[in-house]
Amino acid sequence: MGLRLSTRQLAADLQTLGVSHHQVVMIHASMRKLGPVEGGAEAVLETLLDVVGANGTLLMVLSAVDGEPFDAATTPVDIAEMGVLAEVFRKHSKAKVNDHAADRFAAIGPLAEQLLHPSPLHHYHGPGSVLERLVQVEGKVLRLGANVDTVTLTHYAEYLANIPHKITAKRRYVRADVGEQWIESLDDSDGIAMWAHGDYFPQIFVDFVKAGGANVGLVGNCTAELLSARDFVDFAVRWMEQNLAGQNRTD
Repeated sequence: MGLRLSTRQLAADLQTLGVSHHQVVMIHASMRKLGPVEGGAEAVLETLLDVVGANGTLLMVLSAVDGEPFDAATTPVDIAEMGVLAEVFRKHSKAKVNDHAADRFAAIGPLAEQLLHPSPLHHYHGPGSVLERLVQVEGKVLRLGANVDTVTLTHYAEYLANIPHKITAKRRYVRADVGEQWIESLDDSDGIAMWAHGDYFPQIFVDFVKAGGANVGLVGNCTAELLSARDFVDFAVRWMEQNLAGQNRTD
């Protein structure tokens, strides 16, 4: 087994990448790619909190385990999909969580409530969403070894892009309090339009990085990226309008 990364080195790596005090930072992370860290996922989260400081705010998107009634406060994260850090984040004593079966977020810091509430029931990634407010406060996105298709902000850009005939979806959820609930949104599973090369999410991110839009560096054992939420959304909107306009997806 290799040496474990110290929290001091982790903090130094994050600061070199550009993470600093007062920032609002949305996190996508793979603990496996980051590598072993002294203290595990709990220490990673505390280090991130230290680096952004008391005036900074961290944000993570949470999923929910399928097959059980949803409760915003107690339903575990789907760790296989979102990673162990998201579950550690959810359970942190200072974490605030919004109550949305399809779009649960958690935040820690002085802007937590401002980011999380209100959250529209339908079209939850569009206007009035957590993602829109992240852009409005000039937030950042920190990716620690995350898959190239993992930039949740792309969903917000889908609402802003001028593309005709966007595909929508209506999905059924089961809540612990009210039972069955149907929620409609742009299709955030298969995409809002056809692209000849398949899934366009990874390509948007890859092209954004190639264009110099992100700070890129090594954090622990993984390649990490820090990017401006506003810059990424603006880029993603332009990309979609250039590559997806006029395309229709057939199921």
